[in-house]
This record gives sequence, C-alpha cells and structure tokens, in this order.
Amino acid sequence: MIKLFVGLGNPGPDYEATRHNAGFWWIDALARELKLRLVADKGYHGLVARTSIDGQNLWLLEPQTFMNLSGKSVAALARFFKIAPGEILVVHDELDVVPGQAKLKFGGSHAGHNGLRDIHGQLGTGDYWRLRLGIGHPGVKSEVADWVLKKPSAEQRTALEESVARTLKAVPAMLVGEMDKATLIVHTSKPPRPKPPRPEGV
Repeated sequence: MIKLFVGLGNPGPDYEATRHNAGFWWIDALARELKLRLVADKGYHGLVARTSIDGQNLWLLEPQTFMNLSGKSVAALARFFKIAPGEILVVHDELDVVPGQAKLKFGGSHAGHNGLRDIHGQLGTGDYWRLRLGIGHPGVKSEVADWVLKKPSAEQRTALEESVARTLKAVPAMLVGEMDKATLIVHTSKPPRPKPPRPEGV
C-alpha cells in the first residue's frame, strides 16, 4: 500500500506552470480532494501534508530542494516515519508519454530523469512506485532541458490536467495496496478521442 505520495517539481513562481512541475500539480489536486493544506517543513525540505484514512497514516510531499536534489527530501521523510521504498509513489513528468496519458510502474531505472536519479541515490534503490504523467518529447534530445522548463501549450495543459483528474481515481486502490487495480485504472484511463471537425453549414 502507498503511504507517501511525492510530486516532483521545482519551487517558486518561475517554475510553477512548467512541464517539469506536473508532479506538483498532481499532489496539489490530491490535497484539494482530501481537503488538506501543504505546509513548509524544514525537517523534510519540502511542503508536507499528513492525514489518516481508515486508520492508515498518509503523507503528501512536494520537495522544495529543486528537482536535482529531490531525494534529500523524500529520504528524510521516509526514514523518519519508517516508510519503505515500496510504499512510496513518486509522480513526475515523463517525456516518453504523450500529454493526456499516464503510466504506473514499479521499479526500473531513472531513465535520465534528474529527480528520480537523486531519489534512487538517496533511497539506495529504485524499488518504489512511479506515476509517469506524459508531457511529450520535443523530438530533439538537445531541446529536452529547455522543453521541460517551458510552459505547455494551452491544449497540452488541458490534456495534462485531465490526466491528473483521471489518475486520481486510482488513489483509493493504492491506499489499500491493490496496485494491479490501480494500474488498470491508470492505463485504461485514456483521454477521449478528439471529435472530428463539423462540416461547414451543419
């Protein structure tokens, strides 16, 4: 079961609406749904909310260390509350998934994502859950750094927000450890196909 939900991003208004902050958007949406308020906690180098659902403690975390040092925040909270890596879900932007789609997976490499790279290093393992929110790829590797730190188009932002809303439906399954069910919910929650343009005069 998931006890710690982590959203990755960069702190500050300059980064708030950029693709790299998709993880923050997801945690913000979950906090609204659970009627929680994230507050700064220096001990965990992030914005933190804590609640209890059906007797199980649950934490929400947005590291404020900047993306490349995300693991410092995640490890500090996980170690203090004795949360195992397998009980952590990290929500992050994913270049290899199109906007509007999401993928849930356990373990694997960091695939060059700097936030995941640091979490791997700080936890000493890659055996934690990831929810990968698609942001699409610019098509050229040299443009990736610029791409993730830019705001998505209005169409892509809408697709991302709809993806966040759909994947939140998997949270109840995650809380009781039904990860197969959660994966099914995430992977079958495809964005609606765009309607064909209406012919003129109709």
